[in-house]
Amino acid sequence: MKRVMIIAGEASADLHAGKLVRHILSKTSDIEFFGIGGNDMRNAGVKTLVDSAELAVVGLIEVLAHRKVIFGALHQMEDILKTDPPDLLVLIDYPEFNLRLARTAKECNVKVLYYIGPQVWAWRQKRVEIIRQRVDMMAVVFPFEEAFYKKHNVPVEFVGHPLTDELIPVDNLDKVKTDFNLRKDKKTIGLFPGSRRSEIKRLLPIILSSAKMLNQRRTDIQFILPVASTLDENDIKEKLAPYNLDIIVIKGKSHEVIQSCDVIITVSGTVTLEIALFGIPQVVINKVAWLTYYIVKPMLKIPYIALCNIVAGKQIVPELIQQNATPVKIVHEVERYLDEPVYINKTKQELATIRSKLGSGAGIERIADLLVKMVT
Repeated sequence: MKRVMIIAGEASADLHAGKLVRHILSKTSDIEFFGIGGNDMRNAGVKTLVDSAELAVVGLIEVLAHRKVIFGALHQMEDILKTDPPDLLVLIDYPEFNLRLARTAKECNVKVLYYIGPQVWAWRQKRVEIIRQRVDMMAVVFPFEEAFYKKHNVPVEFVGHPLTDELIPVDNLDKVKTDFNLRKDKKTIGLFPGSRRSEIKRLLPIILSSAKMLNQRRTDIQFILPVASTLDENDIKEKLAPYNLDIIVIKGKSHEVIQSCDVIITVSGTVTLEIALFGIPQVVINKVAWLTYYIVKPMLKIPYIALCNIVAGKQIVPELIQQNATPVKIVHEVERYLDEPVYINKTKQELATIRSKLGSGAGIERIADLLVKMVT
């Protein structure tokens, strides 16, 4: 029996890891998976020693506030690498944590496969030197990443983005909307506050204030909010109460929710790419602690933060960052989508070009084959 430690520190990574493990275990029973993850990994058969919901924070200041939990999990995984080393360490996203763990793995002669790696092409490019020292194989999801790593002499394979396989249109969208209690005579505004508790604390109030302003201005809209698997539905509903808004709250089912929307207000992250691949116009917002922003901003090598804009190589959807992430500006962008047919049609046409940039599909097959090859 081969043993694989797999680390997914956030909801999107947990989803990708769950599908990867499920695919592998459907073909072989000779591999045992354990590590850090959430519900998707547990349901796939991974023994999760730490719940990823405890680690999902973003921003330097926010990480410092959770350092005890994060470093506790790191030390727990490091102890296993030292005392009972697995045959392979698989890292998914979550770069600061995972690159530290990769260092220990290298010291313990444990092979490292990094899937959906750090965005070193976007900021802090010097980390590529660390990756070359600590990682045996990068499995990347964007074509331009493969060229970047080859240029820096890092072993790399382009496996394609998992979302090209995961995002399946629903068979009966009208039924889905009915099940969600959405009215056909109103436009649906999606409210996507993120999967991290720190995002909920920092960005949900901005999103809800925007929704309240929209609700005061218009009678032709309704709101829906999906709750990530890493979050508690009741906690979200408590935060909604002061705004006195009629918001349909759905636990999970984010892909069905996306397809049910006409426009979405969303935090930055992988979700922007999911929304784009379904062709839904969006307004992307982000706001971190000012100290975090001023430290990180000079390191950025690209002009965008939304993955859909990064992949497209141009701004397709609006990004409202820091002081620009205000309800007034968010409402303005949402209403452009609602009221300007030429603008929304142009946006949808440009969103339709993104899928072709992410590979031909079957990415789960390629990453699974690579993992099995490395572990055996």
